[in-house]
Amino acid sequence: MGGFKKFLLRGNLVDLAVAFVVGAAFAGLVKDFATSFITPLIALIGGEPDYTALAVTINGTKFPYGIFLTSAIAFLITAAIVYFLVVLPMSKLIERMDRNKEVTERDCPECLGAIPVKARRCQFCTAEVTPVQAPA
Repeated sequence: MGGFKKFLLRGNLVDLAVAFVVGAAFAGLVKDFATSFITPLIALIGGEPDYTALAVTINGTKFPYGIFLTSAIAFLITAAIVYFLVVLPMSKLIERMDRNKEVTERDCPECLGAIPVKARRCQFCTAEVTPVQAPA
């Protein structure tokens, strides 16, 4: 039982569980946002926001392609919302936070491996490199 308890209380498992719960709640929020605001906008442009009733019948077999069409539109809307309201602002924030960080590595001019800034020899190809001088 001790090993099982350790497994359950490990940090990464708890982080994963929290991320899953928050992700599920966020997915519901994005879905409701799309249903409340975006789908009516599509209805204004295209006439009808729900295409699940669209189907074609071939030799007596019904192919309800409207279900897929509605899901594809919902996916594209959700992806756009997540990108413009989460990914883009977060990348701008991270970029702004990393702006003043000191550079600790550079590329070797011979093999393009990442080496420390003050290195005199590349650890990968052993080429001699000129160390970068600190600004005075």
